[in-house]
Amino acid sequence: MERGDDFEARRAHLADLSEEQLEARFWELAGKITAPLVDLAAKHTTPSIERSVLMRMGFSGAESAAIVEACLEGGLLGKGAGHVVLKRAGDKGLSIRDAGLELTAGRK
Repeated sequence: MERGDDFEARRAHLADLSEEQLEARFWELAGKITAPLVDLAAKHTTPSIERSVLMRMGFSGAESAAIVEACLEGGLLGKGAGHVVLKRAGDKGLSIRDAGLELTAGRK
């Protein structure tokens, strides 16, 4: 069974858009597609997932556990432990590693 060539018919609603409008449309649709995944991830993280993220950022298992514990104590685990480390690094002008290690030491 051969599929007919209907490309022109399927793209008719996009034919009059500029390159910039097409790009904006792409990102709009990409956002709609990924929104449920982002929402799910934001609402359903676990200490195990956050330790895994931190280990992929270069922290050891023990360091990751301590960072996650600090995030739990501070009520920040829902933000993502990796995000907390990145934000701290940016705010304090530290490397990612140093920012994470500060969290393990309990520094505010």
